Amino acid sequence: MNDLTNVPVTKTRPASSLRDLATQISEPVGWLRSEIDRLFDDFGSSGRSLFHFAPRGALAIVPALELVDDEKAYRLTAELPGLDEKDVEINVADGVLSISGEKKEEEERKEKGFLLSERRYGSFRRQISLPADVDAEGIKAQFKDGVLTVTLAKDENAAARTRKIAIEKA
Repeated sequence: MNDLTNVPVTKTRPASSLRDLATQISEPVGWLRSEIDRLFDDFGSSGRSLFHFAPRGALAIVPALELVDDEKAYRLTAELPGLDEKDVEINVADGVLSISGEKKEEEERKEKGFLLSERRYGSFRRQISLPADVDAEGIKAQFKDGVLTVTLAKDENAAARTRKIAIEKA
C-alpha cells in the first residue's frame, strides 16, 4: 500500500542546503526555547536569599539540615550563620516542624563627603515531616554560634500503639 520510494533531490536545492536551511531556522528557535525555559526556571525564585546577597539570577542558598536518630530522641541541626535566636521561629503542627527566619541588615557609612547606605533582607522557611514516633510535647531547641539544634523526643508508647493486621481470605 504505502511503498517507500527514493525521490531524487532536485538540482535547484541540494540536500546539504536543505540541512543548512533547517539549521538556520532551528538555531533561533532553540535559543528562544532555552530563554523561555530559563525564564520559567527563574520565576518564583527570590532574587536574594538569606545568606547570599548576590545579584538576581544567582543560585539561592537554603539552610543545611541534618537529622540524626539517637536511641531516645532525634536531633535536628540547622546551620544559620549570621542569625541570632531572636531571628528564628520554630513551630510544630500536624506532624510537621517548621523552621523560619529572617535577616535584616542595614549599614551606613559617611566618609569624605559621601554617604554609603546599604540595606539587605532575606528570609527562609523549611518544613520537615516528623517521624511518627516523635512526642510533639517533648521538642526542645537550642541556638549557639549560628547552629540551631532541635531535640525531638521519641514517644515511648508509639511502639505499643502499633499492631499487626491479619490478612483474611476473600
